[in-house]
Amino acid sequence: MTVGSTDSIARYAYPGAELELFQHAVNWKRYYAGEIRQYINGDVLEVGAGIGATSRFLCDVRHSSWTCLEPDPALARRLLDDLATTRLPAPAVVREGTIRMLPPEASFDTILYIDVLEHIDDDRGELRESAQRLRRGGYLIVLAPAHMWLFSPFDRAIGHFRRYTRRSLVEAGPAGLALVRAFYLDTVGMLASLGNRLVLRAAHPNARQIRFWDSRLVPASRVVDRLTGRRAGKTVVAVWTKA
Repeated sequence: MTVGSTDSIARYAYPGAELELFQHAVNWKRYYAGEIRQYINGDVLEVGAGIGATSRFLCDVRHSSWTCLEPDPALARRLLDDLATTRLPAPAVVREGTIRMLPPEASFDTILYIDVLEHIDDDRGELRESAQRLRRGGYLIVLAPAHMWLFSPFDRAIGHFRRYTRRSLVEAGPAGLALVRAFYLDTVGMLASLGNRLVLRAAHPNARQIRFWDSRLVPASRVVDRLTGRRAGKTVVAVWTKA
């Protein structure tokens, strides 16, 4: 396991404080993992790996390698230390930086943006760069918060530039890639988020709220999402492939 570093990002610091809270949302992680796992194979790049909570749910022994790319130096170092103690099932590399800072020859079979793209100002430019790093037959997978009418103080506090609709996320996709599928998840959570925006206006959810959402609302959404054909939800997912 190795780590790369670049001085030009030394001042970057992730503004959010929700990573510790959401790492315990195991029902939610299992839910979306079940929807996208079939597209994750070969050499995987996870952009914005944070503290590695997503890596541990998605990485398995089928993968050739798993590269955790994280622009926050403190988070990258913490992730490196954590993975040295509790390794991933596949060979893992931690790199500090952005996708534009990877070596020119770096390419991958799968590129993941799990709750990351909304933090990037130039999201279309970011995905164009990803498309260039994607091998033929590979998959680009984006999971992001849905609906600008749900944009709340919480979004602002953790550095979100936007929330997406299915249409706006698909339109952000890079030319040259074919859309495989795009869908929503967590219909019931969407209603809870609307209540927070209109009533509570909380900048940060607390641990009790996260536990309630994960233990009660996510299982309910599994049922409702299936009944509605995944046409509504507070999260939107898109998958593209390079033909």
